[in-house]
Amino acid sequence: MERERGLRLASYKQPCLKRRLAVRMRARGVHGYGDYAALLDRAPEEYDLLLDALTINVTKFFRNPEAWAALRERVVAPLVAGAGPIAVWSAGCASGEEPYSLALEFLERPWGGGAGGGKRGATPAARLRLEATDLDPGAVAAARAARYAAPAVAEVPAAWLRRWFSPGPPFLLDPAVARLVRFAVHDLTREAAPAPPYHLIACRNVVIYFDRPAQERLFERFADALLPGGWLWLGKVETLFGRARERFVLEEPRERLFRRL
Repeated sequence: MERERGLRLASYKQPCLKRRLAVRMRARGVHGYGDYAALLDRAPEEYDLLLDALTINVTKFFRNPEAWAALRERVVAPLVAGAGPIAVWSAGCASGEEPYSLALEFLERPWGGGAGGGKRGATPAARLRLEATDLDPGAVAAARAARYAAPAVAEVPAAWLRRWFSPGPPFLLDPAVARLVRFAVHDLTREAAPAPPYHLIACRNVVIYFDRPAQERLFERFADALLPGGWLWLGKVETLFGRARERFVLEEPRERLFRRL
């Protein structure tokens, strides 16, 4: 898989890896790893299907609304109220719902003396740099297309849905939002942060699929990529491991918001 698609599997938890492989093996009627390897040699298109199974692109806009409420109060509002540029990285962004949700959060804040709250002339593009990365090229392509089915937008506030999406389904995101996010293919397990330093790194429900050594290396990279006082946002069942724990304080235990010392 690494040779054919650049995906290094050594950092993935073995039970998770085996479950995902089993999904594809059942789908193709194959019962042994050797037989599946032979199938990959015969049918290279299976690599793309296996990559989809391994990268698990399950997400939606404003997933876990209570976590977004905490982010809005503790992180987004103070950043907008401050001065200077704002840098955000959505790491493991899947098909784009998370970084676009972040873009909406920033767009809907009052910027610069009262402009904002969804007013079209109040784009924060001059101050906001929002990077979004994922390992799966197909997911990145889908994110750039910015077209979503009804389940993906179910948690979007009704007023925001009317303001920033075309009538659907499918729901097409307004280009004013889509232009705020810069997408790239990126491997968290072996590549440095794309353009540090950042005020916020969001990496939710991604690191749980990596083994502990890979998690510890990744958390060190996140700490290095954040500004002092910057924020790391993890998924609800994720926590910090290793030396990086000494570089953060857990500010919101329930919503997994850590602040860089």
